[in-house]
This record gives sequence, C-alpha cells and structure tokens, in this order.
Amino acid sequence: MPSLPDRLHRTFFRTLSLLSPEGQGLLLRRYFDWWHRTPDPWKLATDGYEQQKYQVTLKQLPPRPYRRIIEIGCAEGVFTGALAAAYPDAEITGVDVSERALARARARVPENGRVRFVHADFLTHRCEPRHDLVFCSETLYYLGRHERLRRASAQLSDLLTPEGVLVAVHPWPEAARLHGYLDAHGTLTRISDEVYEIPPRPFAVTVWSPKS
Repeated sequence: MPSLPDRLHRTFFRTLSLLSPEGQGLLLRRYFDWWHRTPDPWKLATDGYEQQKYQVTLKQLPPRPYRRIIEIGCAEGVFTGALAAAYPDAEITGVDVSERALARARARVPENGRVRFVHADFLTHRCEPRHDLVFCSETLYYLGRHERLRRASAQLSDLLTPEGVLVAVHPWPEAARLHGYLDAHGTLTRISDEVYEIPPRPFAVTVWSPKS
C-alpha cells in the first residue's frame, strides 16, 4: 500500500492531467524547474539504491549493438552518463521537461557529436523516430490519468525501429498498472519482466520489442 505522501503526490499529478496537454506540460516544466532548484534533488548520482537500480536495469537489456538510444525523463543526466559509458559507439539523446535539469546534464555529460539533450515535453513533442533502445524510468506516473498514459505508450512505441527495445522502470507494484498501458497499446511484445525487492522501494524492469 502506498504511503500517504505517495498517494497525495500521485493525486496532484492526476489533477494536473485534467488540463490540456499543453497546460499540463507548462505546469510540469515549472514544477520540475522548481524541484531542480538544488542540484541532484533525488541523489541519483550518490545514492546506493539508485546506482544498484541502474546496474540491474542495464543487465536486463538483450545483448545487442545498440546504435541509437533515447532516454525519456533524463533529469540531470546521471543515467545518460551510464549509457554513454556502457555504449561508447552509440548516439544518445536525453529528453527532459526541465531546462534547469538539462543545464546540469550538459555539464555532467558534455554534448558532442554522440550525446545531446533535448528540452521537451514528451507528450506534445514528436521526438525523432527509429531508435533501437528507448528508456523510460520513473516517469509515467507523472503523466496522470488514463488518456495521457495511452498517449505516452503510443509515443514510446513510435520511437522504436522494427528491431528496437523499449525498457520501462517504475516502482513495484505500481509498475504493474503503468506498464500495462504499454502492453495494451497493441504494437509491443513483452520479452522480459523482473521485480527487484531492493530496499527502500521495490521496482520492476520491463522490456518490450515491437510485434513483427
């Protein structure tokens, strides 16, 4: 059972999703710029739990030579840096709604011909398609109600090449509901699903590929 602060947190974002997509995106930008008023507010770069989550997420990936990678909700670029180290030949794009977070991401992982960051609201921005690895971690619950989650599922699916891989990581058991929208979209096949009972918060790593 989620704690009272978690329930209030989710209720706040479900309320935002009653707005138009553009209105929701504007408030999300302001919210996350405010949240990133101090560096690394979630301690993604230093917390042992977060580092362990990154490690097990990377281990879940099918072994392939990924060439184009996109991370939706990259925040300050901590996992983007891990991806750049794990796949030194890949072109990597980090997308986030907070310009303040992206300024720190660019300082952490300098943009070059291989790594870039895009300031965008994922629900209203059409990212370039044809990526062979797509990440969406700790992001979907911010989108709120059903219609927005269905829209996000379509957006994520559209990013993939026919042989691509989509990875979603969210708290368990909430991930069962959130990842269910990706299952229901109809264009994806779930190829693996692991729940990690790691304190303080269990999480699920689910992997899909496009249906042939």
